[in-house]
Amino acid sequence: MSEIIIASKNDGKIKEIVDILDLRDVKVYTYRDFSSWPDAKETGATFYENALLKARVLVEAFNKPAIADDSGLEVDALGGAPGIYSARYAGEEGNAEKNNEKLLKELEGVPEEKRTARFRCVAVILTPDGWVASAEGTLEGRIGFKMRGERGFGYDPLFIPEGETRTVAEMSADEKNKISHRGKAFRKLKEKLDKFKEHAKDC
Repeated sequence: MSEIIIASKNDGKIKEIVDILDLRDVKVYTYRDFSSWPDAKETGATFYENALLKARVLVEAFNKPAIADDSGLEVDALGGAPGIYSARYAGEEGNAEKNNEKLLKELEGVPEEKRTARFRCVAVILTPDGWVASAEGTLEGRIGFKMRGERGFGYDPLFIPEGETRTVAEMSADEKNKISHRGKAFRKLKEKLDKFKEHAKDC
């Protein structure tokens, strides 16, 4: 049986990844299976580089294949910002309220038609011998003028997907997962999973 570590400490995200990738015949390890859990410094210049850094830290620590992802928000009127700095846009890691407030301030005076944006996610699989596969998913939309909704996290209260009047934070979890950038990336990665399993057999 092949085995893999999922590079996340978010139990909901771990479950989503396992469900999407259908890992029933793979031994899955998470942060709960180890007494120590290394944190990767996201020093990459792209989502792909940061996802690979997260995976590599675990591969090197435990000598097992790893799955990781990195994602963020790209706003066209801001030249693609906040991009890879999405989680720490306002300076404090993971402070969604301050990040949203800063985004709204940066977009003051920008009309609706120019508030186009997208969520982007890159997911990777990395093995100890250096075999790697990756996939990318995006969700196109626009940035609203005020925060709406209580669900989701991050920029969800400001992001309105194409064809929608609701923000992501006003959608149910099932609705979000069907269209999310992360869901798309991992569904694409699933197409490459058979190659990973064959590679694992040969190692």
